[in-house]
Amino acid sequence: MRIVWLILGLVAVGLAMIGAVLPLLPTVPFLLLATFFFARSSERLHNWLLTHPTFGPPIIDWQESGAISRRVKWISSASIAAAFGLSLAMGVRPTILMVQAVTLCAVAVFIWTRPEA
Repeated sequence: MRIVWLILGLVAVGLAMIGAVLPLLPTVPFLLLATFFFARSSERLHNWLLTHPTFGPPIIDWQESGAISRRVKWISSASIAAAFGLSLAMGVRPTILMVQAVTLCAVAVFIWTRPEA
């Protein structure tokens, strides 16, 4: 089973790295998943992720207090607005836009109600 956890952790890190450069793909949720998977498969990779200068701090902030930094909140909000703006520009049907608006607003409320790091 450890090999499955390891593979899932590596996939999650890969998706997080892609998300670091693509504005619409989240990074931190994949890092949290990778941390979970590595904790069950590889102590070395788990420690690497937690001590990584870029990826480690948001993971530790979330684990310790469920916190999201103000910078990440603003970046997330901009990504949410960009995603909705793109849908508007593409002429997505109004029904889909309403579902998307409700979902994105719920995500934004969740993000902004978390404590700050």
